[in-house]
Amino acid sequence: MRDDIPTVTFASGITVPAIGIGTWKMGEDAANVANEIRSIQAAIDLGIRVVDTAEMYADGASEKIVGAAIEGRRDEVFLVSKVYPWNASVSGVQQACERSLTRLGTEQIDLYLLHWRGDIALEETVAGMETLRERGLIKSWGVSNFDVEDMQELLAIPGGENCAANQVLYNADRRGIEFDLLPWHQQHAMPLMAYSPLGQGELLRHPEVIRLAKAYQASPAQVALAFVLERDNVLAIPKTAKPERVAELLATLDLDITDEDWAEFDRAFTPPSRKVPLETI
Repeated sequence: MRDDIPTVTFASGITVPAIGIGTWKMGEDAANVANEIRSIQAAIDLGIRVVDTAEMYADGASEKIVGAAIEGRRDEVFLVSKVYPWNASVSGVQQACERSLTRLGTEQIDLYLLHWRGDIALEETVAGMETLRERGLIKSWGVSNFDVEDMQELLAIPGGENCAANQVLYNADRRGIEFDLLPWHQQHAMPLMAYSPLGQGELLRHPEVIRLAKAYQASPAQVALAFVLERDNVLAIPKTAKPERVAELLATLDLDITDEDWAEFDRAFTPPSRKVPLETI
């Protein structure tokens, strides 16, 4: 692993690189499976430990791709998966996790997230997650798409203090969490995972992103990722199904964008000055 990869540390003391690899939409097209597996393997080869997936992605096919990619090298990976909210009852989360473990070809998930908040009471979900932890099927659990009020409610529940992380949408074009959620996580020393750090296409075509990319002889994706990596305690999980792009994303660490250029960037992508409802995709 490169010495200069920034890291995040969980309450358990486990430290991982602040760049992971996402797998949303992997497994949706059989013609892409070989490249998707190779892209995950390329990421691991370059020192990217965190691999993020979910039972929702391609109806479980993404988890199977991850399982194929990490076969024989499970100890090199910090594995994250997610459970549907309607499967997050005490008994339902046990069954969902067992199915995910089978697809992933492993006996334990490092971090298991509630994908978003549903109708099942948080008390029941927490009890289910704690049971999974006691059974050794997961090392830790967390949530996804939770705003500040949700996190406050969660931590007030017995066992809720064991929440290890929260995964939310965050990139230069979606900065709402900087007003309250990101500071809350930093104050609680709880890592925040940023999904879609490269945006959904429009961000990489923005004139300011292109300006910085040209100025630093970088790609727009590197500039977008650098923005997220500037934040403390944030773990970015960009997704790519192209093995050659993994090295490009990791080379983001070689960028040294000046404070003046980031200030100009802020004029194009204004930080929030008030509470913004949590955005999701």
